Amino acid sequence: MQFQMPDLRLASAEIFMLLMACLILILDLFVKDRKRTVTFVATQLTLIGAAVATFATSSGEIAYTFSDMYVGDLMGDLLKLLLYLTVMVVLFYSRGYILEREQMARGEYYSLVLFATLGMMVMISANHLVTVYIGLELLSLSLYAMVAMNRDSVPATEAAMKFFVLGALASGLLLYGMSMIYGATGTLEITTIAERLYMGQADKAILVFGLVFLVSGLAFKLGVVPFHMWIPDVYHGAPTAVTLFIATAPKLAAFAMVIRLLVNGLIVLAQDWQTMLILLSVLSMAIGNIAAIAQTNLKRMLAYSAISHMGFMLLGMVTGVVGGDARFALNAYSSSMFYVITYVLTSAGTFGMILLLAQGGLESDELEDFKGLNKRSPWFAAVMMMMMFSMAGVPFFVGFFAKFSVLQAVVAAGYLWLAIVAVLFSLIGCFYYLRVVKIMYFDQPTNTAPIVAPMDMKILMSANGLAVAFLGLFPQALMSLCAFSLLRSL
Repeated sequence: MQFQMPDLRLASAEIFMLLMACLILILDLFVKDRKRTVTFVATQLTLIGAAVATFATSSGEIAYTFSDMYVGDLMGDLLKLLLYLTVMVVLFYSRGYILEREQMARGEYYSLVLFATLGMMVMISANHLVTVYIGLELLSLSLYAMVAMNRDSVPATEAAMKFFVLGALASGLLLYGMSMIYGATGTLEITTIAERLYMGQADKAILVFGLVFLVSGLAFKLGVVPFHMWIPDVYHGAPTAVTLFIATAPKLAAFAMVIRLLVNGLIVLAQDWQTMLILLSVLSMAIGNIAAIAQTNLKRMLAYSAISHMGFMLLGMVTGVVGGDARFALNAYSSSMFYVITYVLTSAGTFGMILLLAQGGLESDELEDFKGLNKRSPWFAAVMMMMMFSMAGVPFFVGFFAKFSVLQAVVAAGYLWLAIVAVLFSLIGCFYYLRVVKIMYFDQPTNTAPIVAPMDMKILMSANGLAVAFLGLFPQALMSLCAFSLLRSL
């Protein structure tokens, strides 16, 4: 068998990210500045460099390398560019928070962020079950360490232990499911799995058995019911800067993993995993929205909110397999992709506001901390209101059109009852979002001190809020971009 040299150009962004993450880890040993300005700037430049490499190597065509273990396509390129932008925003939001906490004000935080980003990049471009698993574990191990960075915090240590134990269990479920699929098809390559399933060259009983474990592992990474138990404790116990990272960037990689495994690889088994996803979706919307009502801590409330949002996103994945019409499937999958992107945008702004209020080394993640925010800063209260309205699906913010596009795909698939259930649980969810707005505008503030924020934080927070409003008024460009990228990739 003749050895074929892999096309390293396709994976140049991943190679660059790996080299720079290692270099920054070594470089930080010689940095005396406690503010880690050099490390911070080098990390941001790394993300910009990776974006340039991804953009330069994007051809719009599907290409494979590393013995077909890695795929480069337009969907992957778009998700990676959004990933870099998200991580850059997260680092800007987190900078002030990290500097106020001695345990986190170190270079390891930035290196872990880059290694986690590398893991997500690998997940996005994986065309092999081993590649998927490697990317997932690189992300997971980095997140475990980030949650536990504040060693003096008992809630953070407890959250890290829960995250690690449950994450290891989920990885085992996923790996066992992959091994069953390998046993049934004789291959680990995702495109070859699809071909052999289409030709009927696999044992259906073993496949369905493996599919159950595979979907269970995916459900844990998405944080949907009944594999959601880690979300509230990790969101609450982790430092808010880490919670912001967990709540945003990994959602893009998780969406790509679902597309690669279920749509690209196991579409022949769609009727089997469709039923599972419907159940996961309905349970997530129900438990997520109902449990969020009882929360007084904003991070826990947003954790249950994330569970319900991921359940809503799965609706598009479910309805994409109905009827067999390629245009209908494209519309359904693109609506899910649009939903994930807009959720990441809104979630970044929401947690960014929590970080903005967390000053003097104190957390500001209770609902009481937002009382009378309008009197302290009318503009920041308006930005937070935009985020809450968008998450609630109030017209005309981007969250409304994200929900509308998913519901449109559900109704078109003939699942009218599922659309009604989704709308009812969304109405329940409006309560706890609007409660935050009521507290900000109608309650008396417990802290009357003016909000002091650096200029870059003010500009970025304002841009985030305006992006939510602007994309709500003009959502078509992003919707079309999602649809086009999937059209050229599936």
